[in-house]
Amino acid sequence: MWSLPWGRSGSRVPRTARAACIRARVATYSGTVSRPLRDVPPRAEDLLDALGPALDGAGPAVRVATATGWDHAAAVAVDDDVALAVATSGSTGEPRTALLTASALRASGRATERRLAGPGRWLLVLPVEHVAGLQVLVRSVLAGTRPVVALGTPFTATRFAAAVADLRTGTPAGTPTYTSLVPTQLVRVLDDEAATDAARTFDAVLLGGAAAPAPLLERARAAEVRVVTSYGMTETCGGCVYDGVPLDGVRVRLDASGRVLLGGDVLTAGYLGRPDLDPFVTLDGTRWLRTNDLGRLDDGVLSVLGRADDVVVTGGVNVAPAAVEAALAAAPGVAEALVVGVPDETWGQAVGALVVPTDPAAPPTLADLRAHVTAALGPAHAPQHLVVVGALPLRGPGKPDRRAAAALVVDHVSSPAPHAGPTTTSGSTA
Repeated sequence: MWSLPWGRSGSRVPRTARAACIRARVATYSGTVSRPLRDVPPRAEDLLDALGPALDGAGPAVRVATATGWDHAAAVAVDDDVALAVATSGSTGEPRTALLTASALRASGRATERRLAGPGRWLLVLPVEHVAGLQVLVRSVLAGTRPVVALGTPFTATRFAAAVADLRTGTPAGTPTYTSLVPTQLVRVLDDEAATDAARTFDAVLLGGAAAPAPLLERARAAEVRVVTSYGMTETCGGCVYDGVPLDGVRVRLDASGRVLLGGDVLTAGYLGRPDLDPFVTLDGTRWLRTNDLGRLDDGVLSVLGRADDVVVTGGVNVAPAAVEAALAAAPGVAEALVVGVPDETWGQAVGALVVPTDPAAPPTLADLRAHVTAALGPAHAPQHLVVVGALPLRGPGKPDRRAAAALVVDHVSSPAPHAGPTTTSGSTA
């Protein structure tokens, strides 16, 4: 854990032999002269030094280096306004690198300030390889503040509480303070009295990365932690819808299939080296990012129902995993739940569930969970197979790995067929 001094110059070149500048042209742009792209190691101090010049145009654009370094053969350059090249989480299949312009990042940062309590100081506890962690740094640069950095694996409530104390000590009176968490981190905070007390001091705790179960939000708000749920993706500079309401300058609509479309100044300019990928559609003369998420709009408030490609089709019935997960999370004895479809020779797919119990010594039974989900959603939505695990498999900060979950269900179920009868087993995740 460390805190960067305020007012430090952002022009120092990062200390790395792998910091490289490249120039070329990006095919998705109109052929204007590009700016160099610098590979910066995933250290908050180095990234803060590079982000200021990247945002104001005085320095190269920034990409967070991977452990294996930069693939110069595959690298292309970026348009003049691009400030960040950020890897996506790969939830739609193969990971991509989204190009985020300085204007989009500024629009996102300023809109966040207006929605919250104004420019403030941040605590960083999310990895900087992902957009949520990077946005903590970007917002700090835009606010003219320096964050407290408390990165470490695994995330612990003790480290969090100590970092908040450091933040409070070094922050001038009247300056708003914020942090950004994923649901699994919030659970650990709420399980610890000192960490919960620390979380109460924030003007806002952004919560994203994955859908937050309703019981978790109720628990946080009952503890007087000012949680703000965020929805967005790398292609929208991170969260762009807070508590279901779009940030200033962000537009939301649904297409005919119920997919969420996002518009506004926060959208990506495209993908690095992939001019063949076009995530946009034009409707009524407006450019929209077509997500893979299904949603519902009620008086302008967005509810995300889950990913379109996550839907389980069992016996001709469409089952939305997010709805089943919400029902399971509300069941007694369930801390977390993840729902997937597994192959079935009779029904096409069967509903499988991974569950983290609140008490590992007394996990809920499949029969009890089936009864609970049946009462809430109907029998077709009830899980046919249950795997009890110590933790859900993840593929990024708080994002569930459904492929790994499905493989785990198949591995632990000897006959994953509804007609063969429900099955339950205990498993483990790394």
